[in-house]
Amino acid sequence: MAKTRLVLVLAVLASLVLAAGCGGSGSGPSELATFAPPGSLVFVEGKLRPTGRLKANVDAIAQKVAGVGNLGDLVVSKLEESAKDEGEPVDFEKEVEPWLGEKAAIFWSAEDIGGNHPAAVFESTDAGAAQRFIDDQVKSSRHPYKHLSHKGIDYVFGGRKHDTAIGVIGGDLLVAGSEQAFEEAVDAFQGASLGDENRFRKAFSSATDGSLADAYVDIGGLIKRSKKKMTPEAQAFLQAAHIDVEEATAVASLVPGSDRVEIDLSSDLGGEQPPSGDASKLLGSLPAESFAALASADFGGRLMEAIDRIDAAGVPGKLPPHQLKSALKAKGIDLEAIFGSLHDAAVFGIGDDRSSLGGGAVFVSDDPTRARNTVSNIGLLLRASGMPGIAPLGNGATGFSIRSHELGSKPLVIAAQGDRIAIGYGLPAGLASDTRTLADTPDYRAAAASLGGTPISGFVDGPAALRLADALVPTSEQGFRKAKPYLAKVRFLALGSESEGDLAKAKLIVGLGK
Repeated sequence: MAKTRLVLVLAVLASLVLAAGCGGSGSGPSELATFAPPGSLVFVEGKLRPTGRLKANVDAIAQKVAGVGNLGDLVVSKLEESAKDEGEPVDFEKEVEPWLGEKAAIFWSAEDIGGNHPAAVFESTDAGAAQRFIDDQVKSSRHPYKHLSHKGIDYVFGGRKHDTAIGVIGGDLLVAGSEQAFEEAVDAFQGASLGDENRFRKAFSSATDGSLADAYVDIGGLIKRSKKKMTPEAQAFLQAAHIDVEEATAVASLVPGSDRVEIDLSSDLGGEQPPSGDASKLLGSLPAESFAALASADFGGRLMEAIDRIDAAGVPGKLPPHQLKSALKAKGIDLEAIFGSLHDAAVFGIGDDRSSLGGGAVFVSDDPTRARNTVSNIGLLLRASGMPGIAPLGNGATGFSIRSHELGSKPLVIAAQGDRIAIGYGLPAGLASDTRTLADTPDYRAAAASLGGTPISGFVDGPAALRLADALVPTSEQGFRKAKPYLAKVRFLALGSESEGDLAKAKLIVGLGK
C-alpha cells in the first residue's frame, strides 16, 4: 500500500536528522528541548544543515567509506526515488527547502519509548510556509485527516494508518504518532518541559563542542520503565562501582573527523566518584596478534568491594548476611587471598577462524609470590567445587590446566609468571615479556594516539576482526556480505575512559583506512 506524501516527506526529514547529524554546542540544551514532555527518556537533537568543517568531515567520511560525495544529497535523492516509486512524488527542494530551518529534534516520552513513532520537531524559517506545506500535503493525500485544536494550536491527525499528528507550534513544525503525544508536546512548549529540568540541563551541557550528533538518555528512567528488577548480586556489583542506576543519565556525542568517527560518552552514574585509573600499559603488553583486547584499572579492588557488599547483604533465600566469606574460608577458600592482591585486568582474543580461535585474561598482582599463591588458591577453589580434569603444568611452570569435553580439544590454562596471572585457552598467552606485543604494532599505536590524553582501555584490530567474522559468519548471511565492503574500511577501534568530577567519560574512535 502506498504511503502518503506527508509521511514520505517526514521520513526524509527524520532521515536527515539521523544521517546528516546533529550540532551540539556543548554549552547547554537547545530550545528544542522545550517541546519534549518532562521526564522524556530519550532526546536527540539534530542539525539539518551542517556547514564548514563539520560538513567537510561528514562528506570526507562518506567519500572514504561509501564513495559518496554529499551524504545529505544522497539521502534526499534516495527517498525522493522511493516516493516516486510509491506513486507519491515529492520535490524536496520546492516543497521543503523554503521553510526548513537549521535544527531538528526527536524525542521519546516515558509512555512512547516502546513505540515506533517518536515525536519530532523541525525548526522553521517561515511559519507561514510550513503551514502551507502541511495544508498542501493534507489536501493532496489519498487518506483522510481531521482538523483538531489543543490550547489554541491547530493541527491535523490522520494518514494511511491514522497515526500522524502534525502542526505548527511557535513557528516550528511538530509531528507525533498520536493525538496524545502531540498535545503533550504542546503542553510542554507552553508549560513545563524536559528543557526545564536541571537533571537534563546538567547532562546535556557535557555534550562535545562541534559534534555531529548529541543524544540524551535517562538510564534510570529506562530501567524503571522496563519494570525488570536486578538481582541482589547485580546490585552489589553496581554499588561497588559506585553506580546508582536509578539516577544515572548519559549523553553521547558523534564527532566526525576526515579519517575517523568519534563517539564521546559522558555519564552521571548517580553515585559517588566514578571509577578511574590507567590500564593502558597492561593493554599494550598483550599479544600482538590479538584481534580485540580490553583492560580495566583496579579490577581487583572493585571486585573485592562487590564481594564485600554481597557478603554484607547475603543472598536472599540462599545465604544469610555475613556468611559468604566465612563459609568459604571454613572450607579453606580465602576470597581475599585469591582476589585481594589483584590490580589491573585485561582480556584478549586471538585467531583467524574457528579452529584457531582462542584468548585469555591477564591479571596484575602485588608481587610474584602473591601471584603464585593466588594461582594455587584458584586451583584449591576449583578442586573444592568438584571440577574434574585439573592437572599441574609441567616444566616447573606455576599453574595448572583444565581439560573437558565442553572446552574442546584445547585446555584452559591458569598460570603465574612474575607479577602476572594468565588464564588462557590453549596456552598461557600474555605472560611472556619477550614476545611481540600490541604496543609494537602501528595500528595500536595509532589507536592510542587518536584518543589524545584519554588512556586507552580497549582496542580492536579492524582487518583481523573482519577476517575472523568472515570465517565465522555463514555465506548465506546477506546482511554481513553487504556490510563487508564498508567494514573493510575500518582500520581500528579505540576505546578510552577516564573520570572528570562526578562524570564518567569515555571515547570510542573508529579509525578509517584508505
